[in-house]
Amino acid sequence: MVRSLELANMTRVQEFILLGLSTTVGIHGALFAIFLSLYLLTLLENTLIIYLIFSHSELRKPMYFFLGNLSCLEMCYMSVTMPSLLVGLWTGFCHVPFTVCMTQLFFFISLICTECTLLGSMAYDRYVAICCPLHYPLLMRPQVCLGLALSSWLGGLLVSVAKTTCIASLSYCGPNVLNHFFCDVSPLLNLSCTHVALTELVDFISAIVILWGSLLVAMASYAAIGRAVLHMPSATARRKAFSTCASHLVVVGIFYSATIFIYARPSRIEAMDLNKVLSVIYTVVTPMCNPIIYCLRNKEVQGAFRRTLHRS
Repeated sequence: MVRSLELANMTRVQEFILLGLSTTVGIHGALFAIFLSLYLLTLLENTLIIYLIFSHSELRKPMYFFLGNLSCLEMCYMSVTMPSLLVGLWTGFCHVPFTVCMTQLFFFISLICTECTLLGSMAYDRYVAICCPLHYPLLMRPQVCLGLALSSWLGGLLVSVAKTTCIASLSYCGPNVLNHFFCDVSPLLNLSCTHVALTELVDFISAIVILWGSLLVAMASYAAIGRAVLHMPSATARRKAFSTCASHLVVVGIFYSATIFIYARPSRIEAMDLNKVLSVIYTVVTPMCNPIIYCLRNKEVQGAFRRTLHRS
């Protein structure tokens, strides 16, 4: 018995090797430059938004409070996965110790769950603003906004603790090669040499609660907004509202489609190349687009930006 435990400990994987986004050597340099530029652009966009929200009193409203949280989350979110992606493109492979891999997984799960619930809260805020404008100051008072934001962050943290604990407790006897550019749930489950039914069940339940729950809130909110917009007497107001809602729905739809396809199934995912492409969408594309869609197209934010440049 003791000898078998010793052999198990000896064969336990101590590090993982990430194959990265692409195994085609000739395009690594170009991909590295592209993704580094996207990363720096996303950091710049979100830093600018946070600065504008905190430095201009006219932006201290519930909508911008949530947008400030989203910008902070996007910077953290992208900073969790982007370093291993860039290292893989620069060196060919990325060697990640077991504890570092589990740490990356913990922060990634926490942040993606937080983003799901935060997008749902933002959709509810827009629903109250458009469909219940007279009750907006009461329904979205500072205490409620703070409670929704804290619930999003703490909910993501609790879900991540449960999922990461289950995945870290599995046995990994080899091989230790992950066909991905960061430590994700499905590639790790594929490498486990023990029974993963309980872990998959926890993963599935959390996906139902977080992903589907927040998606239903967002879709119900935008459906109610759409009905309210149709009854607006002014054609100009309808076009403006539809333009805003359509851009929001595109971002929400792309993000949720990719995440639900990957995480809302209680099974291991074998199509890792497809998994990597979809992962790029919600780890790189949506964090870059969200600031433009939600903030930088907004006239109040544009006005605050122009006043900041004028003062400079």
